[in-house]
Amino acid sequence: MQQRDKYTIALLAAYALALHGFERLIPTPVPWLRFGLANIITLVAMLMYGFRVALTVTLIRVTVGSFVIGTFLGPAFILSLSGGVFSVLSMGMVHRTVPRTFSPLGLSLIGAFFHNVGQIVVAYALFLPNMYSMLVIAPLILFLGTITGCVNGMFCIFVLEYLKTKSVLHN
Repeated sequence: MQQRDKYTIALLAAYALALHGFERLIPTPVPWLRFGLANIITLVAMLMYGFRVALTVTLIRVTVGSFVIGTFLGPAFILSLSGGVFSVLSMGMVHRTVPRTFSPLGLSLIGAFFHNVGQIVVAYALFLPNMYSMLVIAPLILFLGTITGCVNGMFCIFVLEYLKTKSVLHN
């Protein structure tokens, strides 16, 4: 890996961490609900630099973010890690197998869905092995994830368009 690639990954991870930190300042109606603003950077990373960079940015964001807020290796870290990895894997597989089929909005929706599915599966397997509870909360989580996935996808489109006008994006 070249020095420029390391710099790019570090910069993208810093942006993702900043959005992650900013997001924690926003009050939410439910304590565990997050908008996933850092996932905008993950999607931009995937579309501009590929799957490996997006996965690396996600792993750095989740790990460093959990150190900063004090949840490293706790349930919040495990759920964040599982959701992030499921999300990046799903977006990466779709983007690679059927390139140019989905817009950033479509990829964001796929990522949001699998982020939530990953968290639900891990929460059930490790923390809350009660099928009834999972069946009650899953529709709400998936619905809210769809909304945030749409918003994040639209922001990703705006970011990519901005970068095109500044001739940063070479696609």
